[in-house]
Amino acid sequence: MLKTLDAELAQRDQYISRRCATIDSLKSLLEHNPANQESRLSTLLMLGDTYNAYNTDSAVSVYNRGILLAKDLKFDSIATRFQLRLLTYLPLLAFISQAENGFAKIDYENLPKGLQEEYLDAARQMYFYIASYYVNYPEIYDRYMAKSHEAQGALIGLLEEGSPRYMLNKGEYHYYNKEYSKAKALVMLLIDQLPPEDNLYARACHLLADISRTRGEHYAYEYYLALSAIADTRGATLEVASLQELGKTIYLSGDIQHAYDYLSVALSEAVECNAPLRILQSSQVLPIIESAHKEEIRGSRIRTYIVMVVMAVLLVILAITLYGLHRKNRQMNRMALRLEEANSIKDVYISQFLNLCSIYMDKLTQFNKMVNRKITTGKVDDLLKITKQGKYIEEHSKEFYDVFDDAFLHIYPNFVKDVNSLLRPDEQIVLREGEKLNTDLRIIAFMRLGIEESSRIAQMLNYSVYTIYTYRNKLKNRAVSRDTFESDIMNIKSVS
Repeated sequence: MLKTLDAELAQRDQYISRRCATIDSLKSLLEHNPANQESRLSTLLMLGDTYNAYNTDSAVSVYNRGILLAKDLKFDSIATRFQLRLLTYLPLLAFISQAENGFAKIDYENLPKGLQEEYLDAARQMYFYIASYYVNYPEIYDRYMAKSHEAQGALIGLLEEGSPRYMLNKGEYHYYNKEYSKAKALVMLLIDQLPPEDNLYARACHLLADISRTRGEHYAYEYYLALSAIADTRGATLEVASLQELGKTIYLSGDIQHAYDYLSVALSEAVECNAPLRILQSSQVLPIIESAHKEEIRGSRIRTYIVMVVMAVLLVILAITLYGLHRKNRQMNRMALRLEEANSIKDVYISQFLNLCSIYMDKLTQFNKMVNRKITTGKVDDLLKITKQGKYIEEHSKEFYDVFDDAFLHIYPNFVKDVNSLLRPDEQIVLREGEKLNTDLRIIAFMRLGIEESSRIAQMLNYSVYTIYTYRNKLKNRAVSRDTFESDIMNIKSVS
């Protein structure tokens, strides 16, 4: 819940901006509707209530304007309503005697029922504020709290039973009478009915916090104070008690940072709201917490220095380690370069060997054609027979394939497995028994050795160019990745 409160406090400017926008809207309404005085009075009352708990000076000023305007218009009931609002919040500005004297002049018995409710609610709140100034003077404090309690008891009798205001005041009344179970049961029902940014919700949570504190339930006490502070923050309430009280209790728990943050915010908001009562309450404990906070900062600074020294030592060790790794890496790179050069040399040798074989096979073919021509002129019938069958070329080609297969597989021992990894599972190459490479694999082998021209491959395998092209196209269609198949072939590794 404290994390949630921290997140809400980080957004307090947005909530305040929202309230300011409402205030500006009401001011604009007053400026553009000067003729309708009843509507003007209603808007003034809403403006004063919007200033409540946000800027007490402005609220008091607006209520004073409302009193004067209502009296000029002979709206005595409305003037009394403005006066009750004014008297409620005068103690926050430390105008205690003015509040009491003004309250004494109001004739409660002759007020209409609606105003009697407001009178008693104002009395409850006003006497509670006055009592807060005398916390250290039990006799005076108890006297004003008794007046607040008496007014609340009378107020409950006028409120609609089951309404949120009835349930909250009844719960507070039970609490002051030490009927904690009744109070908690009633208020727990109430908070389920209220939006979490409502002022009544904040009051209800604060009451639950008071009940928890009285019962010695420390964590519940902090929890409900945090809930109340969140409601105050969301409602852009600057005249706060919950955040201030939470800061004090968290300080006693040893969480100095949170205590300092919360009390700083509470004091800042009390100053903005111009609420001397809250300023006084925050300023009494803040110096103690600020001193502890400074001590904690000093300790944190020492710990930071220690961490920095340890990190510096670790950095030195890391630098030495990195230097050693760099040297080893350079050695590995040199070895890798030598291996790469050796592989390149092997590829060159094989390529040259294949070129030589190609020339040999070409000469053999030409020889075969020449012999064939001679035979066709009537010379050596047996020789003509042999050349027509092509057995001579076929036998020598087979010898070439055997030599090539052995040489190539010696350099690329995992060639068949690597090629199959590039083909789809249902299209992989399966060699017959005793077969080292087949036509598909030989074509790929020539491609791996850098022989890309289909004409050269055709020449070495004694096939037509069209046949080689057809083989290559079929192999591509069998590949997992057709577009990268040829580049994937070039990535097949030779023996280390």
